[in-house]
Amino acid sequence: MMIQIHSDNHVAVHAPLAQFVEVQVQQSLRRFGAQVTRVAVHLSDEDGEKVGAADKRCMMEVRFAGYPPMSVTGSAPSLHQAVTQASGRMKRLLASSLGRRPAQRFAESVRYATDIA
Repeated sequence: MMIQIHSDNHVAVHAPLAQFVEVQVQQSLRRFGAQVTRVAVHLSDEDGEKVGAADKRCMMEVRFAGYPPMSVTGSAPSLHQAVTQASGRMKRLLASSLGRRPAQRFAESVRYATDIA
């Protein structure tokens, strides 16, 4: 899984923040393993220099093998909270949209069942 971190000109991505983002993403998406090809994390400060209630934003886009890209957004007072919120949302999105698909794809349909008694 390749993790790319991008930021706007109001956010400085230093080593501890980059490490935190990578750990959060890997922990949240480890269930999906090698199927996740790339994760793009975009960090931004919505208000720029001004201080606001939830002005830090994390947009996360995941490229999943064989599926279109999926994205979520988290907003919070700090970047760490925004990253945590977005990674939790991405985990739930992938679990709900991809978790059931293999079972549904290979399940036998009643419509085509041959051994109906």
